[in-house]
Amino acid sequence: MSTQNNDSIKLYAKKCSQILQEKDIRFAGIVDKTGNLIAGGFKDGLIPYEHDEAKLHAFFEFVSKATIRNEFDESLGPINYIAARRDKAVLVSFPFPITQILLLISAEPSSNIENLAKNVVKIFTNVN
Repeated sequence: MSTQNNDSIKLYAKKCSQILQEKDIRFAGIVDKTGNLIAGGFKDGLIPYEHDEAKLHAFFEFVSKATIRNEFDESLGPINYIAARRDKAVLVSFPFPITQILLLISAEPSSNIENLAKNVVKIFTNVN
């Protein structure tokens, strides 16, 4: 692993930790283009819902396919994030097109997605 790659992973882990400080956040992780979690994870002390990891991986696969599709980028602009509100959780994905990774977040269903997105953008500004 290159030093630059290792430094990036450390930075991503630090940023995920910042996101996990928010009270409603359950999971914040960086996933590479092959679907491997490279930084972050579930909030310490949190008991994941049954099959949470499998569900996050399935959401990653869905989001990966959606973010690859860029037929509307020219007319509407690139995807900033994709969100899904479920009964038990909010799932949000933020693509990082330059590095081909995704930030996946799982939060409590009462979470305000727009506020969450603004906080994530603030935390990850100037991170490629």
